[in-house]
Amino acid sequence: MGIEDIYAKIKNHTEQQLPFVIYRKAGSNVLQALLQQDNMVHESQGFLTSGFVFAPFSNNHKTIIIPTKKSEYYSVVIPEQELERNLQTSVIKSNAEEDKEAREKHILLVEDGIKTIKSGSFKKVVLSRKEEVFKSDSLSAVKVFQRLIKKYSNAFVYLWYHPEIGTWLGATPETLISVKKTNFFTMALAGTQPYRGTMNVNWKDKELVEQSMVTSFLVKELSFFIKDLKVSETYTYRAGTLLHLRTDIRGYLDIKNHGVRDVIKILHPTPAVCGLPKNQSKFYILNNESYDRKYYTGFLGEVNMDLDSVIQSNIFVNLRCMEFKKEKAVLYIGGGVTKDSDPQKEWEETVKKTETMKKVLF
Repeated sequence: MGIEDIYAKIKNHTEQQLPFVIYRKAGSNVLQALLQQDNMVHESQGFLTSGFVFAPFSNNHKTIIIPTKKSEYYSVVIPEQELERNLQTSVIKSNAEEDKEAREKHILLVEDGIKTIKSGSFKKVVLSRKEEVFKSDSLSAVKVFQRLIKKYSNAFVYLWYHPEIGTWLGATPETLISVKKTNFFTMALAGTQPYRGTMNVNWKDKELVEQSMVTSFLVKELSFFIKDLKVSETYTYRAGTLLHLRTDIRGYLDIKNHGVRDVIKILHPTPAVCGLPKNQSKFYILNNESYDRKYYTGFLGEVNMDLDSVIQSNIFVNLRCMEFKKEKAVLYIGGGVTKDSDPQKEWEETVKKTETMKKVLF
């Protein structure tokens, strides 16, 4: 079976309004697909079922799984020409007045976040916004997915659809957890600056402190479940048009006493998408962002799937994503705020992050 056969099946599934997911892992040339054979909403119960999970930021939305047992699974090598990065793309900005209004609103939110941090309520909070971008009716989700594959080779790229939830696409740079047998991996990812042709860049204290907060949280929480925890040096990591600070964390999951559910429970939402302390920052987000994140900053990926005769869970944070509708795409973007944040620069960071998705819409 070739890649065009997979896309034909996706087209047929879409027409029949049946759930599916197609995805490509970072650095891979393999396209994988799970095509659910009914239109039921299967909710994940404790992450014990094998399949592809799609989870929200908070529990006001359902955690959905496309179960392996209820689906057809396909994998195919992506032809070289499909991976060639020769896209001619342009960014079409939103209406200027809408930009001005969105800018003022986000800056006020960040200013209040900084004020609340300085009052001692929490140390960090990740504040976000959404942006609606109108597109051609003829632009299909599959076409956008194909563009994402070409443009972001080092991201987890996906197209997910369920008739009860909608269509989502993304190119996320961040792994939440990866478990192969007992081998465990996660990463701390924070700090953002534009990529300008070099990885040799300087990072400000604000970003270094933010990265240190995320790493310290992960190491502390994981020490209860992970044996032989090893933490890498922090390094600059490129994700498309952006650079981030990244620290890799590895070890061995104590599978006799703990499972994927336990690790997800303590990590999600991480300080990279929520804040520190978790409960206080999450409460602030839910009461002040004035919009519903839905599945943005949730997580998605393979749970308990038998791949290459090894039971694996490969789960990613839902960043650099969009909700895809007929006449528009809804982009979701945010950034970490600390006491040293500059509200104007936080706004500019969200604008830069929209470029990841806008570049594949036009």
